[in-house]
Amino acid sequence: MQLIAQNLIILPLHEGGIFIPKTQEGVIKMKIEIRSADLMHVSGYVNAVERDSKRLPASMAPGMTTPFVERIVSGTFAKSLKEHPKVELRFNHSKVLDTTDGTLKLHEDNIGLHAEADITDREVIAQARAGHLTGWSFGFSGAQAHIEPCDEGVQRRMITGLTLHEVSILNRNPAYIATSIETRDEETTVTEQRSAGNDTVEVTDEIREFIPDYSKEIEILQLMSE
Repeated sequence: MQLIAQNLIILPLHEGGIFIPKTQEGVIKMKIEIRSADLMHVSGYVNAVERDSKRLPASMAPGMTTPFVERIVSGTFAKSLKEHPKVELRFNHSKVLDTTDGTLKLHEDNIGLHAEADITDREVIAQARAGHLTGWSFGFSGAQAHIEPCDEGVQRRMITGLTLHEVSILNRNPAYIATSIETRDEETTVTEQRSAGNDTVEVTDEIREFIPDYSKEIEILQLMSE
């Protein structure tokens, strides 16, 4: 049996469930395993390299004067991680999340930037169980880019270098458009934030698989008490 509630498709999994927000691509980019009330494992691709973003307004990148699409060149994330290995895991680009091992595992492969972490933040776990998480985002600065022609009236911004500061888990509709001003090491930095906006999130709630269903027993007790 398949139930549809707003943008969620709920499929049965033993006594638990898989929650999959519908997207155009239908590719699972964020996989979440809720292992207890205090532990959630998350993994997936934050960004796919060598792939155009959706169309962005010129105001979303320094120096752009026309609408554009953006593509991160293969090897860009790997270079940043090598030169700047300290990257934070955040919730909605603001709240810094603690992980069980104190680190966020990031690497770039032939698909893109892959992330993996064990999260203990109860707010984020509750959002996952409710099916409210919407995908990944990331914040960076110091973009090195050149411009190529694309479609009529649209340019392609090819990013060949950047400094990755954080990756975020979102619980809001991700727009692949945002900038913020942050102070890092006493210097003011303009940070660009990006999200694909069409992530698919798979949530496996292992807690529910082990919660007994006492509904029948309760119903019998209620009948006996009448």
